[in-house]
Amino acid sequence: MVEPLDQPAATRRTRIVAVLTCFNRKALTLACLEALTCTAGRAGAELEVILVDDASPDGTAAAVRERFPWVAVIAGSGSLFWNRGMHQGFALALERPADFYLWLNDDTHLVPDALRSLLAQAAALRHSHRSPVIVVGATAERDSGRVSYGGRVAGSRWRPFNYHLVHDPARPVPCEAIEGNCVLIPHDAAMRVGNLDPVFEHAMGDTDYGLRARRLGVPAYVAAGVVGHCSPNPLGGSYFDTSLPLARRWKLIRGRKGLPVRSWLHFCRRHGGAAWPLHFAWPYAKVLLTSVRAAMPGRRPAAAATVRPH
Repeated sequence: MVEPLDQPAATRRTRIVAVLTCFNRKALTLACLEALTCTAGRAGAELEVILVDDASPDGTAAAVRERFPWVAVIAGSGSLFWNRGMHQGFALALERPADFYLWLNDDTHLVPDALRSLLAQAAALRHSHRSPVIVVGATAERDSGRVSYGGRVAGSRWRPFNYHLVHDPARPVPCEAIEGNCVLIPHDAAMRVGNLDPVFEHAMGDTDYGLRARRLGVPAYVAAGVVGHCSPNPLGGSYFDTSLPLARRWKLIRGRKGLPVRSWLHFCRRHGGAAWPLHFAWPYAKVLLTSVRAAMPGRRPAAAATVRPH
């Protein structure tokens, strides 16, 4: 039974509606939900989960329904990818009564005190700002402890989309761009900003959301500490990999997991200012230039790094 949100805070538990999307990694999805259930219990929160399964052929949906029958599993079309899957799930979440909405990647394994820490920092930030604040949970690689995802800031005004991670183990720090691996959004902030923009196919939707929120007066902070573990996506085999043939890199950058033209154009026009055509053209030009350079006699292709694609 859902407790009315107009009750005094002392008489009810904090209600969180979590949104996830998944495709074909059953073991990770189940482990993620197990850890989420644990941390919600530790925080004393009332938890509802909406999981959009994008037609996983490995039986993820059935496994989730069996182990977590209280999770709402939504069947995707098989072509949603991350952003459009999250858009579909978040649309349903926004119809539910909640104090907070939680975005969570299904490959993120939260530590037991993750939600308790995020909720406490959200309350402190709201008190200091006298307004709602989006709180981004930083994740780390399990073996090295190096921060893998969280919040980012632009390196310079001349390269506004060249974001780098920010994090402090002892205090929350402001950020501009958010990564959707673990994001706690207060209800009133979500009502102001709205849903993810479905124009984005896979990536960019979380970055766009943080920038839109900032423009609407809703700041975002990266929480102190680390809320969980998540390995970064290796970029070997992606359009960043200069050891690949130019034709392959050109196909990858225009694919859904790269910088599909329509999505990237929309992002640049919305956030790139007067110089947006230059920002739009640069990644495509860079693929051409770096491939030509790598093909020059005597040059070795650079090893692919492991960083955020955008």
